[in-house]
Amino acid sequence: MPVPWEALLPFGLVTVMFGAAGTLFNVSTRAQNLGKPGRYGVDKWEDMMMRRDERLTGHRRGQTSDPTPPPGYEISSVWETERVA
Repeated sequence: MPVPWEALLPFGLVTVMFGAAGTLFNVSTRAQNLGKPGRYGVDKWEDMMMRRDERLTGHRRGQTSDPTPPPGYEISSVWETERVA
């Protein structure tokens, strides 16, 4: 069975475009996550820790080893307070 050579050019273009789109998507995702791969299957505990890290460092993927919190950390709690009458 002969190979239709004129079909190889569109096939090559489609393959290159899918590869380029996937690579750009991966680069964009890693750029938004400080160079780390994206997180999947995040449960409530991990979401709470990511919110805490965001309050500590300013980014959801940032982590710090400094034991002292930044100024204003104690008033940036995610807990809602009720007004006492």
